[in-house]
Amino acid sequence: MSRILKPKSEAELAALVANAKAPFAVRGTGSKDGWGRPVAAEQVLDLSGFSAIHAYEPEELILEAGAGTTRATLAKLLDKKNQHFAFEPPDFSALFGSKHAGTLGGMLACNLAGPRRIQAGAARDHVLGVAGVSGRGEVFKAGASVVKNVTGYDVPKLMAHSFGTLAAMTSVIFKVLPKPETQETLLVQGLDDEAAVQVMSLAMQSSNEVSGAAHVPGRGTYLRLEGIAASVSYRREKLLKLVGGKAEVLGERDSRAAWTQVRDVADILSNTKAHVWRVSLTPSQAPSYLAALNAVIDSNYFMDWAGGLVWLAVDGDQSQHIRSLLPSGHATLLRAPDEVRARVDVFQPQPASLAALSQRIKVAFDPDRKLNPGRMYQDV
Repeated sequence: MSRILKPKSEAELAALVANAKAPFAVRGTGSKDGWGRPVAAEQVLDLSGFSAIHAYEPEELILEAGAGTTRATLAKLLDKKNQHFAFEPPDFSALFGSKHAGTLGGMLACNLAGPRRIQAGAARDHVLGVAGVSGRGEVFKAGASVVKNVTGYDVPKLMAHSFGTLAAMTSVIFKVLPKPETQETLLVQGLDDEAAVQVMSLAMQSSNEVSGAAHVPGRGTYLRLEGIAASVSYRREKLLKLVGGKAEVLGERDSRAAWTQVRDVADILSNTKAHVWRVSLTPSQAPSYLAALNAVIDSNYFMDWAGGLVWLAVDGDQSQHIRSLLPSGHATLLRAPDEVRARVDVFQPQPASLAALSQRIKVAFDPDRKLNPGRMYQDV
């Protein structure tokens, strides 16, 4: 059984890391422990105690909170001012079988982004500042109005997609934005993968400010419009003409429900034992990639980000096919048994130059590999 250490202050956290003789598994609520390679550590650094709301300035669109603050707490706070994280972070609790949607720090560490990424970017595009303790046991603050950073790196951006391998974050500052007044979605049915990508690309290239474009086989192709009601109505009519007028219009309630399913990858979770992959590639390559892949294996899939993101659920270890057939981009294994995640490359293998850079960054922050060793790559 792992020894759980739960520091109550930044100073205590720094002392724990500085004096550690063995590595830590870094954790918030543990909601995404299954994402990445299994961490070989007999002690857990539990950061859930860093959960205070330090500052929330709705008029300035700034939120600063402890890295261990739960997303449920943040949602209640932001809802009161009708604000949100514009990058639409997904809730992967069903995917990983967790009771929690995660924390603010985990949201940044995993660089989460939902369907609105094609318009608003990801977590890294909205983070303003971060504080924490490096693997050296050194307290640091970077970004916003306070910069104490001796590494020479853009630390807030580096924390995005670091999966706890560089630092134990204690607080994060994010930009927040007002929620759209309303939304509608055009549902175009009967399209195959190639036709769906063409329609999504046409919609995204138009002036209609489409904030979501996804294709779910068997359900249809979704094009979302958000904003004030008058603008949504005007753009809806223009978009209907653009797609030939053959589309069902989903009102606000049905639209939100549909995009929650897409955001949280609900459509491929019926098989709880399936291995789940997310594949990023050029949208125009998605149909041919899926055709080649489905010629050799069976998969349950759908496309988000106008075809730039493919979600796959497959039986067993299909990493060789999934990666060898990929023309460009990268494939990440999100869910699989520990044995599989310890054996295969969970994240896309890095080119030599990028791997060398990752090593230099790891050494700068965590030279003794105390924090989540091997979670992303075996030697990082």
